[in-house]
Amino acid sequence: MGPLLLGIDLGTGSSKGVLTDPGGRVVATAVRPRPRSMSMPRPGWAEVDAEAVWWGDVVAIARELVESAGGAPIAGVCVSGVGPCLVLCDADDVPVRPAILYGVDMRATAEIDELTERYGAAAVLDRCATPITTQAVGPKALWVRRREPEVWARATRWYNSSSYVVRKLTGEYVLDHHTASQSVPLYDIEARQWHQPWYDDVMGDLPAPRLAWSSEVVGAITAAAAEATGLPVGTPVCAGTVDAWAESVSVGVRRPGDLMLMYGSTMFFVQVLRDLARHPQLWNTAGVDAEAYCLAAGMATSGSLTGWVQELVGDVPFETLVAEAARVPAGADGLLLLPYFAGERTPIFDPHARGVVAGLTLRHGRGHLFRAVYEGIAFGIRQILELLDTEANPVRRLVAVGGGTQGGLWTRIVSDVTGRTQEVPKVTIGASYGDALLAGVGVGLVPAGTDWTVPGVTVEPDPTVRDTYDLLFAQYTSLYRDTRDQVHTLARLQSDPGSG
Repeated sequence: MGPLLLGIDLGTGSSKGVLTDPGGRVVATAVRPRPRSMSMPRPGWAEVDAEAVWWGDVVAIARELVESAGGAPIAGVCVSGVGPCLVLCDADDVPVRPAILYGVDMRATAEIDELTERYGAAAVLDRCATPITTQAVGPKALWVRRREPEVWARATRWYNSSSYVVRKLTGEYVLDHHTASQSVPLYDIEARQWHQPWYDDVMGDLPAPRLAWSSEVVGAITAAAAEATGLPVGTPVCAGTVDAWAESVSVGVRRPGDLMLMYGSTMFFVQVLRDLARHPQLWNTAGVDAEAYCLAAGMATSGSLTGWVQELVGDVPFETLVAEAARVPAGADGLLLLPYFAGERTPIFDPHARGVVAGLTLRHGRGHLFRAVYEGIAFGIRQILELLDTEANPVRRLVAVGGGTQGGLWTRIVSDVTGRTQEVPKVTIGASYGDALLAGVGVGLVPAGTDWTVPGVTVEPDPTVRDTYDLLFAQYTSLYRDTRDQVHTLARLQSDPGSG
């Protein structure tokens, strides 16, 4: 067997690895499920033990896949992970606190306001092309610096999930440009470098990691990493990136106008741009490829809500719930749900938003509730697609990926609600497959711009339900405005029961 490529992705509910040949043929896969690895010690907080979970998963997956390689050489490694995250480590690269996760962690609201006021919202949008939100690394770093000064004093470096693993594998302190561009307000997106005045202001004495593109080889497996993982000393390692961007690579979303819609525990959007854009309700980022730009958006909850319903109704088999929801007519017999069960990211950026179920009657059952969850998420998707689809950067092709595309009901509802056609690839292995492709590009075995995607099904919208969904979409957009004050009061009670 010829040389192989190893991709590993550190997801929210599991980590996955894949071995491929340079043509994209899958040789072996490995999965480490860990549905309860994310800790939520307080409302609005989301954390992970980086060493035990992320590094532990990489060690286990690498060992399994090295054995599966059967002695064939592994030519390159690339790792992606959830992000942007904040992993603070001491001089021995031991995390000094649990990793603070991406936009689902909403603790730093005061720091967001402070930094936005200090630098000016317009100046931040001009330099970073993205407002400071819960997705950004900067305010979370400032939160630790202010609220946990003894922890901050022990930190000597900071990482994302993937760059932490790169450090463990190679000893290199490096961050990919894409993740850096989500580390608002630290990175100048047009200059493609750290904006030193703002970096120093937020990060203090913590040194900035050097920057690299996602497929760029940044180091090689050290002796210590080889002993832990079974990978040979000297194996090239690429910079990697955030999981959603690796997944977009895995399904060929590389050209201007391409948009990936990722159905996972959260819903995520990545659109490749023709020109740099700035939008106060979206994230503009560097792409995985040099000179590329992307627009991105993310919802705080999506697939996680289906698990909530399943647990709520007594662990009924998922297939049963889907079948019951499929028998409910479009519009769920007048049941409407706001999916803001963990606050919301795009488009309202409100960490104090909460879920709302409106229109409940005694005749509604669990199938109605399950369908209302799918439809509520689909209305949120419609809001975001309308923001992404501009005259300067129109959406020309929508590719749907992730576990939520299986079964067909959810994707059909999304197409019906949005009026958009979706392409679902025949096989969606996920971000680890994109990592393997990036590794192949980095070590020179795969030409840049290669697409390994195999076309699958196309989901077309049903025009007969358009009027129903247009009516409910109007109610959806007004329901948040009409209930915002009430749910903010309830959110205060949840975080401080004595405040009422």
